[in-house]
Amino acid sequence: MIVMTGSFRIPADKVDTARAHMTAVVKGTQAEDGCLHYSYAEDVTDPGLIHVTERWTSHEALDAHRTAPHLADWREMFAELGVSERNLTLYETDEGVML
Repeated sequence: MIVMTGSFRIPADKVDTARAHMTAVVKGTQAEDGCLHYSYAEDVTDPGLIHVTERWTSHEALDAHRTAPHLADWREMFAELGVSERNLTLYETDEGVML
C-alpha cells in the first residue's frame, strides 16, 4: 500500500473560494480505481494550512491519479488561489494494524 501525507497552504482569505475546487478534486479522486482514501482538512489552529492524506493500492494507481483530468483542473487553479508550501511525503507500507 502507498500512503501519502503532507500539506499545502492557501491564503486564509481564499480558503472559501478554494473549497469548491478542493471538493471536486477530492470527490473525483475518491472515485478512482486504486484509491483507498483521499482527503483534505484545514488545520484548526493555522487557517489556510490544508493537510492531505492519501492511501493507494499501488504505485500504478497513484501514477494514474497524477494524469487524472480533475487533478489537472485543480492544479490549474494553484496560481489563482495562491497555493504554496506544497509538501508531500510518500510511504510504502503494509495494510497496517487498527488500534
